[in-house]
Amino acid sequence: MELDPLLLSRIQFAFVVSFHAIFPVFTIGLASYIAVLEAIAFRTGDPVYQKLSQFWIRIFAIVFGMGVVSGIVMAFQFGTNWSVFAYSSANFLGPVLSYEVVTAFFLEATFLGILLFGRDKVPPGLHLFAACMVAIGTFISSFWILSANSWMHTPAGIEMVDGLVQMTSWREAIFNASLPYRFSHMALASFITGGFVVAGVSAWYLVRGRNPRSSRKALRMCIVMLAVATPLQLLVGDLHGLNTLEHQPIKVAAMEGHWETRQGAPLILFAIPDSEAETNHFEIAIPRLGSLILTHSLDGEVQGLTSVPAEDRPPVGPVFWSFRIMVGLGMLFIFVSLAGAWQLWRGRLFESTRLLKLISLMPPLPFIAVLAGWFVTEIGRQPWIIYGLLRIEDAVTPSLSGWMALATLLGYIAVYAVVFSAGLIYLRRVILAGPDPIEAADDDRAARPKRPWSAVPAGAVELNSQRES
Repeated sequence: MELDPLLLSRIQFAFVVSFHAIFPVFTIGLASYIAVLEAIAFRTGDPVYQKLSQFWIRIFAIVFGMGVVSGIVMAFQFGTNWSVFAYSSANFLGPVLSYEVVTAFFLEATFLGILLFGRDKVPPGLHLFAACMVAIGTFISSFWILSANSWMHTPAGIEMVDGLVQMTSWREAIFNASLPYRFSHMALASFITGGFVVAGVSAWYLVRGRNPRSSRKALRMCIVMLAVATPLQLLVGDLHGLNTLEHQPIKVAAMEGHWETRQGAPLILFAIPDSEAETNHFEIAIPRLGSLILTHSLDGEVQGLTSVPAEDRPPVGPVFWSFRIMVGLGMLFIFVSLAGAWQLWRGRLFESTRLLKLISLMPPLPFIAVLAGWFVTEIGRQPWIIYGLLRIEDAVTPSLSGWMALATLLGYIAVYAVVFSAGLIYLRRVILAGPDPIEAADDDRAARPKRPWSAVPAGAVELNSQRES
């Protein structure tokens, strides 16, 4: 039986990237949340925030480890399955990926050790500094990775010489046209993902009457953040879409399901795209709204899929439906966030059992939205691996056989299944156990009002020292 190494390599890379993507998008948001908790605990001395930080640091460590394992494998595939691409793009991707390791991974690894094991071994200020450095490191890492990925969509600062990338401007290549929008979109997605996971776990505790003090504080913080981040994501997504329309109009045509180039294009709510017939079946659309959203004009022209040859078009069905899943979930996130903010403002959030139950069901959905967004981004770039410069079929390793690709694919699936299952089991145990209980002494110390030194009776400090000794 003849196996297609190109198809199997594409499936393998899609599997590995999809598995890996869900971890960084969570750890980036969670690291920032932990840094905020550490800052509040350092400022107020409230043990509730310290216990919350300790609890979410445990979860962060597990997810961070799973992300590192899956990310290393992803880099290996460039050399094993996509050697032509790796060789031709090495002058840019090689240094950029090295910068990510030197500037971000080393930073995260160094201060993560202090964050995990140094709470009672280093001064509180240093522990807070470590939390901030880990959070900053996650953003630096995502910057370099997204710079490399964005360059593959909007290549700049290079020229192709004999099939090899030659640098002409590092600034233009790193800060390429789509990076600002892609980075902003992913940063907000990370905050939303981390926020809904923390909010969902906190709401789950409240519904069951567990950890009421810490869960209320955590839920309140997340709802306020989500009420800002989710509508802002809608705005950033619109700007990202306009940028994509400028640089990758065929991807947008696949997202929207537009086959013919026309002015006053409708917004297609539902359809079944048919690539062979180059049409949509059972189409439900709102006239002219597509042009208004994409061009901000009712009569704006939207390029269609048939404007390019069939071999230059991405698979329409997966892009079309992934986009609608992402947008639909995004609208749900806005609704839940604003509903929670409204109930919080009314002082009834913690008594709204139905809303708390809904929030407790939300944690898996941001991961689905992130994966749908990656499907739109990566499948929509097809058939190019470097947009407009290198096609996918020309980038695969020439000597790779179908059986070799199948063997490694099955191996990755088996190993990742074990890693993912073990991680989920341990995460479940940590979540079921919940944050550490607040000791009565800590609680009393936090609740005790602070007095200025001038209010302390003369000799009281000396007497107290004698008693303690």
